[in-house]
Amino acid sequence: MLVTPAVNAELRHAVFGADEPLDAAGRRAAERAGAHAAASLRTHTPAYAAPSVRCRQTADALGLAAEPEAELADWDVGRWRGRGLEELAAAEGEAVRAWLTDPAAAPHGGESLLQLRGRVGVWLDGLTGPSGTAGTAGTAGTQSTDGTDSANGTAPAHRVVAVAEPAAVRAAVVHALDLPSAAFWRLDVPPLTRTELTGRAGRWNLRCGIPLTPDP
Repeated sequence: MLVTPAVNAELRHAVFGADEPLDAAGRRAAERAGAHAAASLRTHTPAYAAPSVRCRQTADALGLAAEPEAELADWDVGRWRGRGLEELAAAEGEAVRAWLTDPAAAPHGGESLLQLRGRVGVWLDGLTGPSGTAGTAGTAGTQSTDGTDSANGTAPAHRVVAVAEPAAVRAAVVHALDLPSAAFWRLDVPPLTRTELTGRAGRWNLRCGIPLTPDP
């Protein structure tokens, strides 16, 4: 299960990689989600969190004893860090266009989309279950949400939960479903939602955009 962090100023204003903490509204939303969903989230072990402040604070609010996981970090956008897309489009329009259209481009000096996809994909495919067999890690792994193996209905439940950056969640979906890299730009993962991947490397199933709290 991949959970996106609560909102902060960086997400509200589409600023790249500033690593801001949760704002007051985001913290309240994370605490509400924790009160509602913490019990079910704790059935997933182990738990991970991307190294950003907002992901670690979200994991804490959800009641997760999350281990840091660098592979779920935000997209490294190099010298664009701390700047907004609108500002960059005005100042470096050609570079932004290349970044949006060529998955191998990294005009900012950081990671290309292909590199982001590869990094997250290595983590996803490397998840291991209790037996140590690759690809046996639960709702971001091999088991279905009812605790049975989605391929044969016999394996014991093993589930993983990770609070991951939105870009990492989108990259995980693209990798898991073997989508064209351009599909990354067509995916939207709102704050405090969960994306469930069940199955195993090479045979993933997807359930996405599930809110952690019921609609008001």
